[in-house]
Amino acid sequence: MTETTGTWLTQEAYDRLQQEYDHLVGEGRSSIAKEIDERRQEGDLKENGGYHAAREEQAKQEARIAQLHHILQTATVGEAATGAEIQSGTVVTAEVMGREMKFLVGSREVAGGTELDVFSAQSPLGAALIGKKPGDETSYEAPNGKEIPVKVIAAEPFSG
Repeated sequence: MTETTGTWLTQEAYDRLQQEYDHLVGEGRSSIAKEIDERRQEGDLKENGGYHAAREEQAKQEARIAQLHHILQTATVGEAATGAEIQSGTVVTAEVMGREMKFLVGSREVAGGTELDVFSAQSPLGAALIGKKPGDETSYEAPNGKEIPVKVIAAEPFSG
């Protein structure tokens, strides 16, 4: 697995996502199926807002199940990298377009309860920073085609 495929997760984040997945495929599916059945009993499905809302909720739940399944199947679980190079799991302080920013290169799923902004290793900024060290300068191409300069100020392992 390379740095730009899969998702890096702490063991805590992996366990939290696994618990959410297990709940959704078990109790969650049973609950929404029961809700749909109850709404179906109310009559005409064409004009039954409760039924349509329950079906929409089921679709959202199934999308989250698929997302969690993919994350859990492709995840790399472990501690944040401790070397000087930026990798998934590194908290970076950088000057981006002249403005200092502090963010996690990794997954929103890991940063869950923190105030950190998150850029995945696959994002233009994250990909530009992978392998860089404090003091390095790089750039990335923004969606509008503009080249954005970045200077790495500090890098430290994510600690939750």
